[in-house]
Amino acid sequence: MQVLSRQRGVSLIEVLMAVLIFSVSLIGMAGLLMMATRSNQAAYLRTQVAFLAGNMADRMRANPAAVWDGSYNQSVPFTGTQDCQTARCTPDQLATADFAEWGSQLAAFLPSPTAQITCDNSKIGFTPSSTQVSMRPPYGGTCNMKISWYERQTGDESINTANQFQQTFAWTFQP
Repeated sequence: MQVLSRQRGVSLIEVLMAVLIFSVSLIGMAGLLMMATRSNQAAYLRTQVAFLAGNMADRMRANPAAVWDGSYNQSVPFTGTQDCQTARCTPDQLATADFAEWGSQLAAFLPSPTAQITCDNSKIGFTPSSTQVSMRPPYGGTCNMKISWYERQTGDESINTANQFQQTFAWTFQP
């Protein structure tokens, strides 16, 4: 006597279900990998902003006469140029050279950057042209730095700025 099996095709259905579950999990892992890559890029841009802000603050600390004269009160994009590599420069000319180089660094490392520095010297207690400006600390004045750039939104593959959102780094410091 022969027994007929009623379980024909069950193993095929089990294999198809396993393939379906495996495919869905691979799609989820691919999405997770893309999200991690975007987050890594955003962290990279923020690291670059912090580095570039610190770089400009160090330049300003090295040139206090120009800081308190107001020569660093500028905005990026910056149109001035000054060569202090081959010629001797005044503090104001050095500030122009610093700002031009900083602006080119911002443009090289950040997408669509804008930046602004404003220094308040109303509390320094002496005139910027006096010899006291080279004395450290305290100056009593503060500077505000604001750097803005664009990042892509999560899940957005387009590159135009209409589908991006603006990030801003704002910092108040004493050079």
